[in-house]
Amino acid sequence: MKNNKIIMLLLASMAIIVGSCTTDDLDPTLAQSKNVEGSITKVDNLYSILKGAHNVMTSEEYYGRDLIANNEVRSDNAFSNGNSGRFTTQSQFQYNANTGFIWDDVYEMMSNANIIINTDLSSLEGDLAYGEHIQGQAMILRALGNFDLLRVYGQQHAGGTLGVPIVNTFKGDDLFPSRSTVEEVKQAIYTDLQTAFDMMDSSYDTSKILVSKYVAKALESRVAVYFEDWGRAVTASEAVINSDLYSVIGADAYVSSWAGDGGSNVIFELAFSGSDNLGPNALSYIYRYPSDAPAGYGDLQVMSDVLDIYDDGDVRLGIFGFQNEGTELRNIGKYPDTAIGADNIPLFRYEEVILNYAEALFETSGDALTQLNLIAENRGAVPYTSVTKEDILNERRRELIFEGFRFDDLMRTGQSVNTTGVLENTVETLTYPNNLFAWPIPISEINANSNMQQNDGY
Repeated sequence: MKNNKIIMLLLASMAIIVGSCTTDDLDPTLAQSKNVEGSITKVDNLYSILKGAHNVMTSEEYYGRDLIANNEVRSDNAFSNGNSGRFTTQSQFQYNANTGFIWDDVYEMMSNANIIINTDLSSLEGDLAYGEHIQGQAMILRALGNFDLLRVYGQQHAGGTLGVPIVNTFKGDDLFPSRSTVEEVKQAIYTDLQTAFDMMDSSYDTSKILVSKYVAKALESRVAVYFEDWGRAVTASEAVINSDLYSVIGADAYVSSWAGDGGSNVIFELAFSGSDNLGPNALSYIYRYPSDAPAGYGDLQVMSDVLDIYDDGDVRLGIFGFQNEGTELRNIGKYPDTAIGADNIPLFRYEEVILNYAEALFETSGDALTQLNLIAENRGAVPYTSVTKEDILNERRRELIFEGFRFDDLMRTGQSVNTTGVLENTVETLTYPNNLFAWPIPISEINANSNMQQNDGY
């Protein structure tokens, strides 16, 4: 085993434990494959595996902390002050092929999804229509995993064309998969999302802590904006908007909404609770100063000029606060529970879809102004009278700060990025494109797979 993680798959009345390590995530052993295949007899078994896939996403090495924190600390929103020695490597772009486990966690999640997707529903007991819906949910997760891998390891911002391996089976014939191109991975994502949307029945969507039918379109709009597929972004965003299932949270409830779960603006969120949480490895701990929080590591400090991007009456100012005797600007409003880190983490909010829609409309000569003002007017900010690309990117920054979007927005618009030292000092300016904008493939994967090509510079 290359690490101690395991996947708990609750199948029927028994648990099958699938060992997790770098190569196992891509290609589980034949014995594991047969073990899993022989244990799926009911649609309810698929539901248990689906919950397992969601659980992997809550890991601190994935959406529970690192993926979000990495994209903030490498941007103009935040930096690592090294208070506990965490995230200085990322803030200064000094990672190497031994840094982080995002690769492992994503392929672990997708191995669960692939079990569900490749199951023959006709052989199962139970509601087969619900089984088809679950398979659609698994396709959404696989698409999200591929997009996450592409954002981290793809060469699209490093001057290359390589993406990540596309793995569509739990146990396939290709034991040593090569990297597909960025374009191939993008098309695989779009295919999964459209297939999922077409096969899912929204009547089965009863919870926001599992991916639902319209998460497929919310994710499609996100991916399309990332790759500047503007027409697709318009259509996908409109599908979410026209569902009439979600709404922008009002100004009076904006700050308090972060302490609650399942708000009207939440499309999908990861579940944490008093009994199931990351404790000191939670996202809240890395944002808050230890003596003020009442607990935390406090490594992620907000850039001192961030407050300047907000209007005086903007309610989003309420998520900021000064800690450490008033010397350090902090995120204190998003993910506020530092006692145990029991806050749910929204991964898809309706406000992001509106911002995606506004940008796509701007790029296609549509009415971006109306959409952008849906956000500004519900935040106590000065309404826009006209719209520029910079306005849209700045509004995204104000609305989505601390949620892990900013680095990707800088990348997709071809901007330079500063590496920041522990004293908020600029160490170096990295011009676009740059090999440091793509993480290295983990060395364990390089050593185990002779077909795996490392990113340049590592």
